[in-house]
Amino acid sequence: MGLFGSAGRFVGYFGTPLTPYDDDLEIDAETFVKHVRFMVDSGVSALCWPMHLAESLNLTVEERTELARLTVAAVAGDVPVTIHTSCPGTDQVIELSRHAQRVGAAGVVVATPYHWRPVPAALEAHFAAVGQAIDIDLLTYSYPDAMQVTVDAGLAARLIERLPNYLGVKDAGYDMQDFTELCRVTSGLRPDFSVFTGIEYLLPNMAVGGAGSFSACGMVAPRLLRSLYQAVSKGDYAAALPLQHRISRLWFLLRPGYPATIKAAMEIMGRPVGGARLPILALEPAAKEALRARLAECGVLDEEPYGWDATGTPDPERAGAARA
Repeated sequence: MGLFGSAGRFVGYFGTPLTPYDDDLEIDAETFVKHVRFMVDSGVSALCWPMHLAESLNLTVEERTELARLTVAAVAGDVPVTIHTSCPGTDQVIELSRHAQRVGAAGVVVATPYHWRPVPAALEAHFAAVGQAIDIDLLTYSYPDAMQVTVDAGLAARLIERLPNYLGVKDAGYDMQDFTELCRVTSGLRPDFSVFTGIEYLLPNMAVGGAGSFSACGMVAPRLLRSLYQAVSKGDYAAALPLQHRISRLWFLLRPGYPATIKAAMEIMGRPVGGARLPILALEPAAKEALRARLAECGVLDEEPYGWDATGTPDPERAGAARA
């Protein structure tokens, strides 16, 4: 049985909501619920909060636990919910992971520990301790550029042997050789194991055996992401290729200064979620106007819903003004 109780390997893409703030940079729970529901209604396969896009490192433990509870409540069983419980210490991760289980999450996402750069044996012990402390699913998260360590195919294989609830990995290494080997090794040991990329590179990912991705662009351009996923799922690579190129262009537009850039894009799309906490700097007005023009060039303003209704219409008047 695969991730989230699926009959086989779970495939799809994860929505990763931001953390909305009010003018005082306090949690805006009402907007958070709207944001979560927008992503669910846009067609995401699962949800994960709070990834780094959601400023997980800027939140208190109390904020993380309360919004974990609120995420599960807002989704109301429509899609599986995972909670990102990464911390520097294993005991901290276990505490947050057990809380996620208590509030009804289907799984947790756990990164390699911050700062410590554990040796492989320590990494294995860390993930094993977390997996053994909970009954819900465990996904590891490999981000070698930031953490300087990785969840490679060998470590994933050892964890599969030790943990029946270890059913997925998010790989943010963006190395095609390592990703392909990770898919090959894990599928041979556990055919229902799911390997996801950190960003929406669905075409190369799924062509070599990946299960999908986590999403950074989907909250801005959900229709583009859904079209890409559908094309790749059908094996229609000719249709998927230009969509993949558009997603890549959008990501390179949103990546600098994220999540402030993504929050600014959300405001442009009529879905404001407030500013960001330091040390993340807000976009200057000129940068925000440049972003608006670039979004228009990418077709986002012409094609994506304006406002919080996922079935709503675009705002061509704003698109025309942005191009003027």
